[in-house]
Amino acid sequence: MTESRPRVTVSGVMWFQTVRRLIERHPFASDAALAVIFAALVVSDVLTSSDYLTASKAIYVPAVLLMTLPLAWRRRAPLLVAAVVMGALVFESLAVGSAPTPDLPLIGWLLAIYTLAAHSERLAALFGGAFSLAAGLVWLGLDDFLFPVVVFGGAWLAGRMVRQRETHAQLVEERSTALDREREANARVAAADERARIARELHDVLSHSVSVMVVQAGAERMALGSDRAATGETLEAIERTGRQALAEMRRLLGMLRVDEPPAHEPQPTLAELDRLLSQVREAGLPVKLQVEGEPSNLPPGIAVSAYRIVQEALTNVLKHAGPAQAQVIVRYASGELELEITDDGRGPRTEGDPGHGLVGMRERVALYGGDLDAGARNGGGFVVRARLPLATTQA
Repeated sequence: MTESRPRVTVSGVMWFQTVRRLIERHPFASDAALAVIFAALVVSDVLTSSDYLTASKAIYVPAVLLMTLPLAWRRRAPLLVAAVVMGALVFESLAVGSAPTPDLPLIGWLLAIYTLAAHSERLAALFGGAFSLAAGLVWLGLDDFLFPVVVFGGAWLAGRMVRQRETHAQLVEERSTALDREREANARVAAADERARIARELHDVLSHSVSVMVVQAGAERMALGSDRAATGETLEAIERTGRQALAEMRRLLGMLRVDEPPAHEPQPTLAELDRLLSQVREAGLPVKLQVEGEPSNLPPGIAVSAYRIVQEALTNVLKHAGPAQAQVIVRYASGELELEITDDGRGPRTEGDPGHGLVGMRERVALYGGDLDAGARNGGGFVVRARLPLATTQA
């Protein structure tokens, strides 16, 4: 016996959820089925209550059918359905005179009034509510006006409350969708800005490398003289191609720097990491540096990106971690460079825009086919781990 109760409860819940899903998927079919069942019950009550309902069945039956069957369209045409249902009540009340009216249709009246208030605009809801109240006064008379006011008014207020809650939920959903779209747009803009920044930095690095190559090729061509004409022509082609590449890179950079003056100072690398950490300490963040492995000569692009990742991670700590301490680990592994920046501050923010610092870091890591892992740290704080492979850049 103790094992059967949970099974019965679970089965009942599953059955209820199934019925609810069917009703949500087929609202008109469910309303029509409800209206037909309710009409059958009311007509049966009228036909079996001859001792109580003393007026003619030719009045009761058409009236109750008009009070019940139109409920099938209650969500499609709430004002029209409420007018038909309450009009049938007025017709029945006037036709039977002092004879009693069936009580069971009261459920249909309340359902029509509730649906009218819940699925109609304000003006239509007010008009339908006033008409329903007038029908209630015709039904009971002015002496018993409190009953239709309380009962019909209660159904109308319940419908309006549901309407307001659904409207509020829809506004919240629309606002959330708009915020999501805005957040995605901001992220795309931040990614584009970061790509432009990376392109500018790489331009400086590549311009230096290609310039050195052009100068060396020109010097070697001049040193060969006329004895080795074929080699000189090859070097001249290398020099010419290098100059063309420099011109194209300057043209590309001109597109990226529409509103920004060109920068002439060299791009920072990991060699300037000590100076960066000193600036961070002066800003109020205690930070330690730990270098593991044997430092090697990094490709210029990797060196710039590694510096920028550490810089952005420490900037985020200053902005969001609160009172905290940080540690930077630079690990020279076989064929790759690993960076780890940790802090013991308040951890990641749970609300609002998380910022675009991580966007820039991901763009830099993705440029070289690396990996970035950022998130809450065990024991509190935040951690950023980046892996930059060196094999593809050195090949």
